[in-house]
Amino acid sequence: MSTIRATAPLALSLPDGRPAAAAWTLDTDSIHINHGSFGAVPLVAQLHQNALRAEMDAAPVAWFPALPDRVKEARLAIADFLGVDPGITALVPNASGGASVVFTSLPVREGVEIVVTDHGYGAVTMGAERLARRWNGTVRTAHVPLNATAAEAHDAIMAEVTDATGLIVIDQITSPTARLLPVQSIAAEARLRGIPTLVDGAHVPGLYDRPLDGLDCDFWLGNLHKFGCAPRGTAALVAQGPLAEELYPLIDSWGAPFPFPDRFDSQGTLDQTSYLAAPTALDFIEETWGWDAARSYLTELADYAEHTIADAFGALTGEDHRVDVGMPVNGLRLVRLPAGLAETHDDANALRDRVIAELGVEGAFTSFEGIGYYRLSTHVYNTAADFDYFALHCVPVLGEWARAATRA
Repeated sequence: MSTIRATAPLALSLPDGRPAAAAWTLDTDSIHINHGSFGAVPLVAQLHQNALRAEMDAAPVAWFPALPDRVKEARLAIADFLGVDPGITALVPNASGGASVVFTSLPVREGVEIVVTDHGYGAVTMGAERLARRWNGTVRTAHVPLNATAAEAHDAIMAEVTDATGLIVIDQITSPTARLLPVQSIAAEARLRGIPTLVDGAHVPGLYDRPLDGLDCDFWLGNLHKFGCAPRGTAALVAQGPLAEELYPLIDSWGAPFPFPDRFDSQGTLDQTSYLAAPTALDFIEETWGWDAARSYLTELADYAEHTIADAFGALTGEDHRVDVGMPVNGLRLVRLPAGLAETHDDANALRDRVIAELGVEGAFTSFEGIGYYRLSTHVYNTAADFDYFALHCVPVLGEWARAATRA
């Protein structure tokens, strides 16, 4: 069974007439149904990046002085894909790296309070905690029920905001719980109160068109190497307003005297070929299927996968394994696992590794409030057969593992 393959309902062939299955190179006995974690890079973008690396290694003295201009060109293309002004868009290795830029550069005050949610990505929350420690401050965590509506989530988050709040960190799409949060209304109210807002949109590029429309936040982060299928290590940091000029790359380099975002184009001898090849991946999806068609397909497939797998678990347990996440995402979904599985973050990671090793499936498992979930994600190379396989072959085994865990 092919791990990475183009899907029949969308892909007819590549632009050069090769069969669509040639779009991705992995061909093993495992199944990849976890695009949301690390993505998948089309062959055309892999080949482009490999050629760029060869060019870099063949003539490094010519390569590196010219690199900032090439990074800027890629940045312009990525900003166009996101529908944002390239003059407020910098490229960073990943969303967590962009968050670190904000945490390192943001002017704060002694005793600062930072508001996060209990749905936040762990690494970003850790960065907020480190910033608070540096300034003898605190992190206030808003509890947002999994099934909270947009209005309920907004009220829960803003209830944690005080006169001492110096930053709000909120996910546009939550990683552990695969739901949207009302970032537009949160950022708008924060703007009225004079509080900077950092929106972590790590999963958003590719899943949603023009993700910053109607969003007036100070900082926004988005990974291109997830649903955008760019080479790994490609993300955008969008910053607007006076605080943008406070932002500097984590590495001080010769671009330091330049304004934001130009100073981010110069990063010494880092391998930035992922940035340069990212537009190739974005264009490939558009030219082969069209992004609108791709988003429609992955949403329909996620609907099918969610119901199929929830029903399979329900047949084992007699329970309803569907999950109400309040504000669902088009290509990311949750299915509740049987009791005894993935009830902590560490257990969820251990289950992921065991499923890969013993069942040959690359999936994602998460935990929230002591309950384990299977987090499914889809892309154009997935088909219904991938999720039928999981329901038929993996769900019964997971049921056995759950029964063993509860007996232990």
